[in-house]
Amino acid sequence: MEQRKLGANGPWVGGIGFGAMSFGGIFGATTTEESLKCMDAVYDAGIDFIDTANVYGMGISESLLGQWLASRKAKVAIATKASFENGPPRRVNNSEAHLRAELEGSLKRLGRDHVELFYIHRREHARPLQEVIETLAKFVKEGLIGGYGLSEVGPSTIRDAHAIHPVTAVQNEYSLWSRQPELGVIRACKDLGIAFVPFSPLGRGMFGDTPLSLADVQDVFRGVNPRFMEPNFSRNVAAIDKFRDFARARGWSTPAAALAWVLQKGDHLIPIPGTRKAENLSAWLAAPTIRFTDEDWAEIDRILPAGFAWGDRYGQSQLLEIETYYC
Repeated sequence: MEQRKLGANGPWVGGIGFGAMSFGGIFGATTTEESLKCMDAVYDAGIDFIDTANVYGMGISESLLGQWLASRKAKVAIATKASFENGPPRRVNNSEAHLRAELEGSLKRLGRDHVELFYIHRREHARPLQEVIETLAKFVKEGLIGGYGLSEVGPSTIRDAHAIHPVTAVQNEYSLWSRQPELGVIRACKDLGIAFVPFSPLGRGMFGDTPLSLADVQDVFRGVNPRFMEPNFSRNVAAIDKFRDFARARGWSTPAAALAWVLQKGDHLIPIPGTRKAENLSAWLAAPTIRFTDEDWAEIDRILPAGFAWGDRYGQSQLLEIETYYC
């Protein structure tokens, strides 16, 4: 596995990380046995950067990883997140008291005395950024976290936060059908020596070899997402079918080609695809070996131009404190 740096002062990790969101049941039911088997396959594949959060299954993902870490004694870099209060109403809380309590809960579930990376899952815009970053810097100084990260933020927040205390990583959605980070986030991270961690680089299952059906996506997350509702869903499937044909003609799996596209956007990108099933890993592990020609890039741009996707990437109920930014 190719190694990439997790921020200027962070550890070297595999160029492909792993997102453990689905262990919490967000994309459908899973079992402890199935999840542990998947984590064994992840580690055996050379993936040593694991991303989770306190709200993925309300502690289930972190607890599963803690169980796996205790049994496997694996040397991995762990990233987790906090910010959400589920209410009602649901809100974002970046106070020191809340972040500290949630971090301590995460560490207990993970069976660790520290994590390599701790994100604010969303920025609480009513709270001064200076206060939030000083809290995160305090956690670094106390040895609870190796570095801090920001999620779903724009370039101006990244630069302002970094000026207060260096940011280790920024995690935003980025894939062939979610291109907003190209409007300054990827460049800001590169300029400042920050790792950019694209989540959902395979479009929440859309860039699989087998097209999803509408019934496949009626879970608690995708079921309220405009891209997975008709008539948008069928139009998106049809567009991505052309990319499937492109990959197949070159002897690549669809997810490997989609992930290769992300990897080749910069050596500071560490995408974190996820899955619930060990057998799905083999479909995208070849991504680092794929190298696109100029003709390949032109064809991908023709098939899936920026902005091709029908429907917003989040429904109204999912937009809490997500930063928007424009050229």
